[in-house]
Amino acid sequence: MSFSISFRPPKHAKLTLYYLQNYYGSRLETSDDLQTNAACVMPSRPLPKSACEALKQVHPDVCKRYFGCGLVIPEKLEGCTVLDLGSGSGRDCYVLSKLVGERGRVIGLDMTDEMIVASQKYVQYHQEKFGYSKPNTVFVKGYMEKLSDAGIQNNSLDVVVSNCVICLCPDKRTVISEAYKVLKEGGELYYSDMYASEVVPDSFKEDPVLWGEGMAGALYWRDLITLMNDKGFSTPHLVAGSHIVVHNPEIRRKTGDVKYASGTYRIFKLPQNSIKTRALVTYKGTVPDCAECFEFDASHSFKTNAPVEVGAEMAAILQNTRFSTDFNITMHVSLENAYIGLSIKKKMPPINSWTSPQGSERECCDILSCVEEAGVV
Repeated sequence: MSFSISFRPPKHAKLTLYYLQNYYGSRLETSDDLQTNAACVMPSRPLPKSACEALKQVHPDVCKRYFGCGLVIPEKLEGCTVLDLGSGSGRDCYVLSKLVGERGRVIGLDMTDEMIVASQKYVQYHQEKFGYSKPNTVFVKGYMEKLSDAGIQNNSLDVVVSNCVICLCPDKRTVISEAYKVLKEGGELYYSDMYASEVVPDSFKEDPVLWGEGMAGALYWRDLITLMNDKGFSTPHLVAGSHIVVHNPEIRRKTGDVKYASGTYRIFKLPQNSIKTRALVTYKGTVPDCAECFEFDASHSFKTNAPVEVGAEMAAILQNTRFSTDFNITMHVSLENAYIGLSIKKKMPPINSWTSPQGSERECCDILSCVEEAGVV
């Protein structure tokens, strides 16, 4: 399957890099300088309590220069090693620093000297704020397309996050490939980005403001599954989405009928030999902040102690990632036989009373449809 023009590198990649370094390094002082509401869209679901508490402890100067477009705070991060692609002022890194704990590690990667200097300034502040004996966060200058040059080793990370930065990169194939290489098997790419309702015209790519706002490089949302699967990842799972409003009338004129939305997705690097078959899974209620219900994505919500049937890929995700200990999983050799075998040992409800997560028969990736269904567009 061929890729559309929406994520081919532009002819003048070096010029594009100059646009972005200038835009984010010196032109934007605060999130108020952005021409869209990408950095201030309201989340479609509330932040976990632990993330809210961590965010309150982040230094105000760090939050002031936040340019993200969604939530990049996945669950169950204690002890994890996390890489933030395009870490900017470091806001997400410092929230993650609190959530991974003193045993965990957070690496912030950014290509602009100004952002590296700004984020490094508060490392000691947050170390002391969180009560750590030593810092667990480091910021390095580098490029998403060349993670090894920044000292990021292959198969070394539990989670890679990114907040509205991949849309700024002209070579998305390489970025996704690099993220796949540095993740461990079972690792997760959890990122928020800007998406377009159609393939972005080439003319957008000649405009420095459209590049800086993420509009020139926004991926046509239908290309997302193809890109991720081509690089070895699982099917993308939409966590949350919001319509993006363009404030500037001149930018609205330039973009015409193209609509934009921000979407947060979770995608996994599954073992090559992982067994993929439908399964009966029961959530134990053990994921932090999710004692009664674990909202995995927009289509899968697991209630504690309620057995549900899931599709083959979701079963493989739950069995091969950091969430494996949070579920009792019975692989579907024959669901009828599995029920009969289990019912001998445990009292279980009849098969016809088992529930399925909303939308479990499809992988939720249609961001614009989901946003429209939510009444946002």
